[in-house]
Amino acid sequence: MSSVPDVSVVVAVYNTMPYLTDCLNSLVGQTIGLDRLEVVAVDDGSTDDSGAELDRFAARYPGTVKVIHQENSGGPAAPSNRALDVATGRYVYFIGSDDHLGEEALARMVGYADEHESDVVIGKMVGTNGRYVRQSLYLKNDPDVSLYGKELPFALANTKLFRRELVEKHGLRFPEDMPVGSDQPFTIEACVRSRRISVLGDYTCYYAVKRGDASNITYRADHLARLRCVAAVMEHTAALIEPGPDRDAVFKRHFTWEISKLVQDDFTRLDRVTQSAVCEGVGRLVDAYLSDALRDSLGVKRRVRLLLAQRGAVTELERAIREEGARGAPPFLLDKGRAFARYPGLRDLGVALPDRAFEVLGEAVTGRMSAGTRLVSAHWEQNSDAMTFVLVARVPVVGERSGVVARLARGAMPDTADKPGARRLPAGHELPAPVGEFAYEEAPDGSSTILTARIPVDRARSKRGVRVYADVAGSTYEIPIRSKGVPLPLARRWGQDDPYRASARTNPKGRLVVATAPLWEAPSGPGARLRRLLSRLKRK
Repeated sequence: MSSVPDVSVVVAVYNTMPYLTDCLNSLVGQTIGLDRLEVVAVDDGSTDDSGAELDRFAARYPGTVKVIHQENSGGPAAPSNRALDVATGRYVYFIGSDDHLGEEALARMVGYADEHESDVVIGKMVGTNGRYVRQSLYLKNDPDVSLYGKELPFALANTKLFRRELVEKHGLRFPEDMPVGSDQPFTIEACVRSRRISVLGDYTCYYAVKRGDASNITYRADHLARLRCVAAVMEHTAALIEPGPDRDAVFKRHFTWEISKLVQDDFTRLDRVTQSAVCEGVGRLVDAYLSDALRDSLGVKRRVRLLLAQRGAVTELERAIREEGARGAPPFLLDKGRAFARYPGLRDLGVALPDRAFEVLGEAVTGRMSAGTRLVSAHWEQNSDAMTFVLVARVPVVGERSGVVARLARGAMPDTADKPGARRLPAGHELPAPVGEFAYEEAPDGSSTILTARIPVDRARSKRGVRVYADVAGSTYEIPIRSKGVPLPLARRWGQDDPYRASARTNPKGRLVVATAPLWEAPSGPGARLRRLLSRLKRK
């Protein structure tokens, strides 16, 4: 082994068998070679077989695997710091002891760092066993990314390659009083002080494992502990980055992720004293760090919950969470071209939050519009040679509803509409004038508008999707109607001299389609010929 290894891999270990074995095997099996590798593993007082497994690898790979045993410290920060004190590699890399690496990971990252003179290299990470890892950072190799872009602030784990010279020059260490999130101050400061940050996205370097028993410390920390830790991270970051767009770019992650998680469904299961303490702590962070620009960039759901917490409106916040969990997102109140999510507290003098707290501000609300739109009923109205399709649907808007209509649309929806179940039409997209008659009635529970659309059906061979269109906050949303078990009307024939057949059915994607075709051009065969003969006899 050379006197200075290329990379020291730090492994903080506490009760991670049998995952630890896979982790260590992935390290000693790296294509970078044992002579260029140093593994520093610190057993933080494990009570399972983790300590013995570390010793087994140290005995098998002397000079490469170094093991330190210590009393339990309560988190990964102290063992990581202990490992940093003895690491000797040109670079240092951190891995969770329940995770593992792709076999070329270290060779590729070290080579990339040397090629581009990078102080930080972020290798592609994927989740396994159901663990979610955001992928947008890894779409391509990029030798020069910014901490202040849209993606890197959402990848602040320390599972990266750091130039050890940078770490030691600035005395970077992990705060040992933080049970969760202690890697974020380290990572943020390293990125702030680095000359270059690079992303290696063309090879899966890191496999993040979700344990079957969900025993990771992040999943076990309570609300107040997590609140204290995110506050410490933000205070540390604020000392490094001046107020303004750069700081907002980093803090958007914390308001979107860690802080918003404190006011999700499990908030309602806390006792009132703890709820008030959470709201007080969230309020302090909002007061200190939520600029107007950052506030307006948050989605309306997060914004409302954070501002209700800041206001100390615990009752309204709990009600908003419960009602959304039970009935879905509230409707949008449409008023003079603006849209407001009708959460508890909207225009409530007792809460005294401005309308802007509840306003849709440029964000797409595609999923909410789709989830709240559903078919109530459908039938035909026939009058001699005229056929009308009558649609009754719930649409999650109230107030000024003239921009809510239904159409029979030709052409398939784009693939991008499949996941949210709808789409926001591009700016400048022009639609034909709606055809038919439209009536509106607010639902008895105030949760939506009941739209009744009477749409005349042309005598033509066609297959058209039944879609609702709603203008919300300056955008038009196109929402395909799904039948979802609602009975559909039987096919009808209309027209005397030139009869047509109209039918309503559900397509393979569950969307409602109206089809029309000439009756006499039905498919050939004995049954079809017999139906045509009987129809002609009836006419005589």
